[in-house]
Amino acid sequence: MKRLFSLTQIIQNMGLRYVLFRLWHEIQARTGLLKLRFSIQSKPREFTTLADWRAADTRFFFDGPPDAKAPLSAADRAALSQRIKAFRERKLLFFGSTWHTVTDWLTNPITGYRYDPTLHWTQIPDLSPEAGDIKYVWEKSRFTFLYDLIRYDFHWHKDQSETVFAEIESWIEANPVNCGPNWRCSQEITLRVLNWTFALHYYRYSPQLTEERFARILNSLYRQMQHVASNIRFSRIAVRNNHALTETLGLYLVGLLYPFFPQSTRWKERGKQWFEEEIAYQIYQDGTFLQFSMNYHRVVVQLLTWALQLAHRNGERWADIVYDRARKSVQFLRTCQDNSTGQLPNYGNNDGALFFPLSESHFRDYRPQLYALAATLGEVPDYGKGPWLEEAYWLVGKINQPTRPPKRARPDLPATHSFHTGGYYIVREDTTLTFIRCGSYRDRPFQADNLHLDLWVEGENILRDAGTYQYNTDERWTSYFAGTASHNTCMLGDYDQMRKGPRFIWYDWIKRAEGEWKEEKTGVTFRGWYEGFSHVKPSIIHTRRVTKVAGALHWIIEDELLGAPRNLPLHQLWHPSEAFFDQYEIKAYTHQGEPILPVETEGWYSGLYGVKVSTPRLVFTTAERFIRTEIRLKS
Repeated sequence: MKRLFSLTQIIQNMGLRYVLFRLWHEIQARTGLLKLRFSIQSKPREFTTLADWRAADTRFFFDGPPDAKAPLSAADRAALSQRIKAFRERKLLFFGSTWHTVTDWLTNPITGYRYDPTLHWTQIPDLSPEAGDIKYVWEKSRFTFLYDLIRYDFHWHKDQSETVFAEIESWIEANPVNCGPNWRCSQEITLRVLNWTFALHYYRYSPQLTEERFARILNSLYRQMQHVASNIRFSRIAVRNNHALTETLGLYLVGLLYPFFPQSTRWKERGKQWFEEEIAYQIYQDGTFLQFSMNYHRVVVQLLTWALQLAHRNGERWADIVYDRARKSVQFLRTCQDNSTGQLPNYGNNDGALFFPLSESHFRDYRPQLYALAATLGEVPDYGKGPWLEEAYWLVGKINQPTRPPKRARPDLPATHSFHTGGYYIVREDTTLTFIRCGSYRDRPFQADNLHLDLWVEGENILRDAGTYQYNTDERWTSYFAGTASHNTCMLGDYDQMRKGPRFIWYDWIKRAEGEWKEEKTGVTFRGWYEGFSHVKPSIIHTRRVTKVAGALHWIIEDELLGAPRNLPLHQLWHPSEAFFDQYEIKAYTHQGEPILPVETEGWYSGLYGVKVSTPRLVFTTAERFIRTEIRLKS
């Protein structure tokens, strides 16, 4: 009965089309029908000559080297130089966090497991305790390291094109068509194709790009995009997130930039239509994103910059809704951004993705990507001078003057922002940022984090989201980082707000939630609620009231649970930064004003994918159904 109930929920939440498609896909995979659709035969074809490609009028981001207005500081030059030195020693920085020695294209540097390159991709599982997290094999095969080589050549006036083309040829040799782990994911394939394309255009006139090399690379590009086109329904029906956006855009761009492929016209037309449909569906009307993740939204920002710039440079235009959603995406992410660091709350799933790294900014700094898209739209944020400008010089070129924000009607009060569709509520005041999550789900949730509160003061994330850590790891860690226990909100006993299923699945989605800001004499107050914990008891409502006192480092939080069973305690959870304990105090009280003493438990924090550290977690517990908490600067 439990399995039947869970299946019924999946049908209700995801739709019958999704369930039937997944069922048919699984039948094809188990019977070998899927394998038959993706041939491993690879007979070379002739598409065009190197001379004709060089002479073609198809335009890329740059016709020559980019504008030289983005010089590197001494520290940035040293950092880039160090990464190039490490690369020559076969070391790569994974997910912006950890260095690993990479010996080949098929070995997981964590487990040492080497995938069989003769196995068809349909025979390789995403999850394997022996192999470990497959993302550690995919990371180098994305070829984002090419941007370091290209940027080094540009800033130092060097030529490492032989290294670049040798790496591409090495990958082609080690990864037979449709075999091995690096053909497992169509998004990974698309990113590799786009990154190779960037390198081809930068080294377009290099003597190292011979006719033979060019033909071999073209043949690989073609077969990789054939794979993507043949599997596009999986991303658009079974996944439907940033994967679908990446792959549909990839089809459009390959059709645009490689018009001599037999299917280019079809790829370009369908890719354009599908990308427009995905943007309209995945980015909500208020500019928020259906994956409820800051980092994945940044991925979309990068894709939009590529989409708009390359279409414009080739005399094409997208549907109006693409521009609308692009502008609203920038507005939403800018609203959530800390001004001094460029960082956003570590909110939602974060797998370390940064598709096209074209600056020396920190991985968590969103300024390079937001600046580039805003510049594309002619709405340049006033970030000032810094390394974040470089990405825009590569992708956009000439930059307009910054766009000044409009004057506020009540400058004496903190500025409030509401994104009702996505479920985010933000208040900004001078050096503080208060971020609240309060929303229902019409699309698949990834974390049980309603009414999570993030606080930033002068660039320090003093109360923070614990992050993601890893997707393919022990259940203990996936349950913690995706669950309610890793967020600044409330738990009922040991229960999450929703019921956890396998992998990325949640049951008992939160379907009812509301929030609003109200201006008061002493500041602004957020009032929000959601109906959750339905796997514990129907009709449990958690309400939260957050007051930001104007002009002071002072927050008042009031939590109340309505309709909850009396035998389960109310836990209010807080995940402070290291600096919090030295500078701030936090006190909690019952409805009668009696103090509630905090219990310091072990929490975990993952600021970057694949890395976790033990940190204190504060828990206020009461048998009552109300907690009032004050957070303020120590006197």
